[in-house]
Amino acid sequence: MDWIEELRVLPGVLYAMALGGAIGFERELKDRPAGFRTHMLVAGTAALLLGLSRMVLEDSHYAGNGLQIDPLRLVEAVIAGVSFIGAGTIFASRGGQGVQGITTAASLLMVAAIGITVGFRYYILALAITLLALAVLTVLRALERRARHEFEGARDR
Repeated sequence: MDWIEELRVLPGVLYAMALGGAIGFERELKDRPAGFRTHMLVAGTAALLLGLSRMVLEDSHYAGNGLQIDPLRLVEAVIAGVSFIGAGTIFASRGGQGVQGITTAASLLMVAAIGITVGFRYYILALAITLLALAVLTVLRALERRARHEFEGARDR
């Protein structure tokens, strides 16, 4: 396989990084523990691993040796790695008043899934899921704040 063939994976990785970056940017704006770059890297890594598996299966060097790759095992490996990173974003507040970082950990898992989706070449689905995730992180957050404000106002009356 020549180097030109190897570059076929690059556009998918760049696309996954852009989608992950959109979600990471939202997390960055809210000053969360994992932001723009982390989300980009997680999504890009997931897309790269799936793209690499496709490349290896198509490579004539490996094809004759009975090599088999189960894409679902690669998905499991990505999820396990992201879970480790996600756990690092979750921490208990110093006053013991609760846990923080769960949404950021969930957004890391989401961008990994987006990267996996891109790695499987489902580009439109990956874009749609990115837009849905951004809606959850922004629109639903605004609705939560509004509802909380109205509830507290009603309680004070």
